[in-house]
Amino acid sequence: MSMITISAGPKAMEHLRNAGLRAQDIAIVPAAAGGPKGLIFQKLDQWLFGTWLPSAPRERSLIGASIGAWRMAAACSADPVAAFQRLGDLYCEQRYPPKPSPQTVSEFCTRFLADLIAGEEAAVTQHPHHRLHILASRGSRFLKAPRFKASAMVGFGAAVLGNMLSRSQLAHHLERVVIGDARDPAFWLKAKFDAFNTHFSLLSADNIHSALLASATLPFIMEPVRDVAHAPAGTYWDGGLIDYHLALPYSRVVGNPEGGLVLYPHFGAHLVPGWFDKQLPWRRASIGRNRHWLDNVILVSPSTAFLRTLTRGKLPDRNDFLYYGINHDLRILNWQLAISEGGRLRDAFAAFVEKPDMSIVRPL
Repeated sequence: MSMITISAGPKAMEHLRNAGLRAQDIAIVPAAAGGPKGLIFQKLDQWLFGTWLPSAPRERSLIGASIGAWRMAAACSADPVAAFQRLGDLYCEQRYPPKPSPQTVSEFCTRFLADLIAGEEAAVTQHPHHRLHILASRGSRFLKAPRFKASAMVGFGAAVLGNMLSRSQLAHHLERVVIGDARDPAFWLKAKFDAFNTHFSLLSADNIHSALLASATLPFIMEPVRDVAHAPAGTYWDGGLIDYHLALPYSRVVGNPEGGLVLYPHFGAHLVPGWFDKQLPWRRASIGRNRHWLDNVILVSPSTAFLRTLTRGKLPDRNDFLYYGINHDLRILNWQLAISEGGRLRDAFAAFVEKPDMSIVRPL
């Protein structure tokens, strides 16, 4: 059985049938939030950004939230293979005491990002072909500048209740901030497409660390980021709160004369718009009035057969911190094993590129 499942929107499906999958056709690569789940793509990411995509150099938009932003930053390194290796090693080696304080976790992540970027701030933000965009969430109302934990709890409580009514209600509490490459016109993203106020700010060598930290700042687990250079003043949290799986209007690039496909390695079969939508099964990007946004998307996911081979029959996730407790060595070992097993995802996708097997492709 195949180690991967490929889901494609109607335009992407037609393209695969007629022309297969070529590197030169890829215009956008998104990367979702999801913590340790993103580790499973290390081997695939190394092949995509170290071998396959460089074989057809062109301007590409790389966009991510939380660990997805960290992955896309690694992709923009001068040596992406080494950068993805650092990302996996650093992420696995997280060691916290029981019930760590938000300050402790934020301090660790700050050091993590310094080691990940490793002095390549200019290289990452000025890649010759990749155009990096980092998603973060900026608070408003009670979340604009909460001074105490209780204030933030009230603000997020109101955000959760509003989101249960509709995504547009969540927009009263959080704003989207895209901190990105000024060389990329990103018309597909800049024309308004949903209820969220969206701010576009310059990504540069002097703010990439704070932008990446803000994009992955989990409420109450970490301290909020207060201000990001070149971005609107305010209080910042995880970009996944608004854009968990990056359900964005990708179909706007269908007519790109260089090729308008979106290649999306994703750890699940569904795209959940926001973090608060996880428990709302009717809130999926593939249903509803905006499902046409995915017309040109190719979603590459681990198959059920692959997941069955992993420790505990699942991808690494944040619950592993609780499951393994202070047995850090066992957690790290199993995460590293999962990363190694991810080489089978790389091999399966590379085989599909070489000789597309449409029997494993299903409608998205």
